[in-house]
Amino acid sequence: MRDLCLILDFGSQYTQLIARRVRERQVYSEIHPFAIAMDPKLEKIRALAPRAIVLSGGPSSCYDDGAPTVDPALFTLGIPILGICYGVQLVARLLGGEVVPSDRREYGRAHVTVRGASELFHGFSDGEELAVWMSHGDRVARLPDGFRLIGETANAPAAAVADEARRIWGVQFHPEVAHTPRGGEILGNFLFRIAGFQPTWTMASFVDEAVAKIRQQVGGGRVVLGLSGGVDSSVTAALLQRAIGPSLTCIFVDNGLLRTGERAGVEALFRGAFQPASERSDRGAVAAGSAEATPGMVDLRIIDAEARFLETLAGITDPEDKRKRIGRTFIEVFDEEAKKIGGVQFLAQGTLYPDVIESVSHKGPSATIKSHHNVGGLPERMNLKLVEPLRELFKDEVRELGAELALPHHVLWRQPFPGPGLAVRCLGFLTRARLDVLRAADAIIDEEIRAAGLYESIWQSFGVLLPVRSVGVMGDQRTYAETLCVRAVHSKDGMTADWVQLPYELLGTISRRVINEVRGINRVVYDITSKPPGTIEWE
Repeated sequence: MRDLCLILDFGSQYTQLIARRVRERQVYSEIHPFAIAMDPKLEKIRALAPRAIVLSGGPSSCYDDGAPTVDPALFTLGIPILGICYGVQLVARLLGGEVVPSDRREYGRAHVTVRGASELFHGFSDGEELAVWMSHGDRVARLPDGFRLIGETANAPAAAVADEARRIWGVQFHPEVAHTPRGGEILGNFLFRIAGFQPTWTMASFVDEAVAKIRQQVGGGRVVLGLSGGVDSSVTAALLQRAIGPSLTCIFVDNGLLRTGERAGVEALFRGAFQPASERSDRGAVAAGSAEATPGMVDLRIIDAEARFLETLAGITDPEDKRKRIGRTFIEVFDEEAKKIGGVQFLAQGTLYPDVIESVSHKGPSATIKSHHNVGGLPERMNLKLVEPLRELFKDEVRELGAELALPHHVLWRQPFPGPGLAVRCLGFLTRARLDVLRAADAIIDEEIRAAGLYESIWQSFGVLLPVRSVGVMGDQRTYAETLCVRAVHSKDGMTADWVQLPYELLGTISRRVINEVRGINRVVYDITSKPPGTIEWE
């Protein structure tokens, strides 16, 4: 059983970041809503049996009616607790201290002065100043009995506090953000020196654990996976192949909305490890779930459904209607192919931990779960049980896992690509001809971004074909053609994004190549809209 650092979420925008920072120290962490700690018996907390607990920040004031809280019995368990921002304020209030509105709210950079010696600030000198990131409007005005001051700022005298006897520590600042340069050391002190964790959470250990879980869940059953060639589905396929070998069937649906060479790339990459049943010899087969499952034993089926998708999208220009038609058609095609396999009991999906977290708010279960994480209703329609081997992992961990499974670097660092494909990047009506124009232009953008060494530092870079025609002159001829918009954004999770300040020379090269090499485009523009107010995709 792995040791757990439990993070109770009070609604902070940084809660996932806390979990990721803990895992970067090779300690397993999970996020749960604060409500599980409101039960005086703390049954769910005891069942989780955490080695340490972190109380996150949050937007509320702990003295307001209805503010998020926990039962004070939590502080009697003897489990090391670290309160961050709202978390430390809540600790102070529940244990008899006083929390009041700050005379001056503190948002942004600040400096904390270390006071005295403490395990939390091991490696720091008394009187040393630390650059930190603050985000609070309240402060602890009076400490509860048993607490002592271990760090202060001019505006927040109780910037860091400790009650060693009850094993409770707290900081008013955010050690999890990059703007607190030595925050990792502080979290490391809490995890290793105070809580006694060992750095055992690695993707090498996860592989063995996940393989065992998959085999236990699937048994001798058959699993089907929709393979897109993206990071999540590729790593899911590789992990399932490691676990169950010939019991896995991968289905790749070519909907005609893919980028240049995408289908060929997926086939070339996976054919060696995922061979069609017709190419497998009986001599190479092993029992489902056998530890000897090896490459070359998985059924890969590539379905050419371009004509079917383009037919259902003919004449459609409304973005939501496009998405719904693509989703419906994908379900039909996938379902038909899965029925041909026979005996399928499980549907595998590349659900990640942020998807799981987003389906549960900090106040408890949410009624809204992102529909695309359930593959548009496939499990219900097909009456299959879900296999989600990546549901405990963040994106960076999925990439580490993929490397552990020997997937190529270019697959693991592929930029996100929307489920509806080029349909949401080819504005207006869709035809094979317009899609081919966009494919050719998008390939040029990809080539030039890679040649400039910028591909992996950018969240997404792509072209959008606009149904806007303008007059141009090429040679001695007048042209009247469509416009290509180049889009490139920086982001960490796709929730917010900033446009990339691409070098003018690079933009010029892209523009020249597109106009010279792609018939149907005579004007190139660059999108400098951030998210919000815009979205990353245009539709």
